[in-house]
Amino acid sequence: MKNTRFIIASGGTGGHFYPGFALGKLLNKQGMSVLFVVRTGDPAAQVLQTHKLKYKEVDFMGMPRSFNPLAYIKFMYKLVRALGQTRGIIKAFGPDVCIGTGGYISFPLIFMAHFMGIKTAVHDSNTKIGLANRVCGKFADLFMLGLPTTEKIKNALLTSTPIREEFAEKTNRRKILTDLDLDPTQKTVLVFGGSQGAKGLNAAVIRAVKRIVAENKEVHFIHITGERWYQNIKNQYGRTLQVRVLPYSNEIYDLMQISQFVICRAGASTLAELIYCKKPALLVPFPYAAANHQYYNAKVLQSVGCAQMALEGDNLEQEIYQTLTKVLGGQNSGVLRQMAENYSKLNIPDPMSSAEFIAQTLKQL
Repeated sequence: MKNTRFIIASGGTGGHFYPGFALGKLLNKQGMSVLFVVRTGDPAAQVLQTHKLKYKEVDFMGMPRSFNPLAYIKFMYKLVRALGQTRGIIKAFGPDVCIGTGGYISFPLIFMAHFMGIKTAVHDSNTKIGLANRVCGKFADLFMLGLPTTEKIKNALLTSTPIREEFAEKTNRRKILTDLDLDPTQKTVLVFGGSQGAKGLNAAVIRAVKRIVAENKEVHFIHITGERWYQNIKNQYGRTLQVRVLPYSNEIYDLMQISQFVICRAGASTLAELIYCKKPALLVPFPYAAANHQYYNAKVLQSVGCAQMALEGDNLEQEIYQTLTKVLGGQNSGVLRQMAENYSKLNIPDPMSSAEFIAQTLKQL
């Protein structure tokens, strides 16, 4: 096939940006011409610059959630302007296919491309389809799903959600844990929140972990707190020898691979990483996610038994404690193995091959 040209509208949250980013990197590697469209001022632009990927910025904003007339006037002004900017980008670049990966920046691209006679596709990582993609789907020739959904979507195809290629690299568990001054012979539990914050999750984990390490000397924890909470949480753990506190990790792929159990949010990209690594997990959905989509994501994994779910609230500490007691107890050594095996029941395409699967599908549009 000829050198197909692609425009990818991507950005906003990591769950919207990284699937498009992974796809764009692959297409670029295959010699295709790729141009990203991002919102003006989006931090995603810095990532694209670092990887020498071409992009254009469009001045747009999300639809107001209030009934403020001035907000709607501003939105309509920016919409008209964004449509004009996007039309100019499409005419100048001449794409064969335009792709949106969720978030409001997708709409101007998919809408304009459709009416300019260009093939369009959208990708939604979540099982509950977002508002922007719900609208974009009406103009899309292909609707790609990261997780199964019960919603009626035309031209739907389950593709999984692309993840970073680093997750496929081999890890040296002994070296990683030794460098953290942890015992490689012990079970490892990895704890991390999401980009949107994890104050409630962090607080509950600290209390539950302190109870666990007082009872079980054969398990240790790696707790990634987020920069904002790091010092406070480090102080709360004090000199607990079985816990390592990190503000952030660029090597989350290594830490996930070497862990026997994971406690985390239920963002779609995180779930794709868990699915690939087949890691038993306790999912604590971010309670303020749009349309509570993390709750519905977590239910997908919970339904087949590869993960459990606990809701953020007054009982979260006790649920974390009870879950850890169950999965880490010596008398329940088969629980973790069974949870890992249950991932085979999901029937979701391999996230590591997802970008290639999507690329081949798009080339055939």
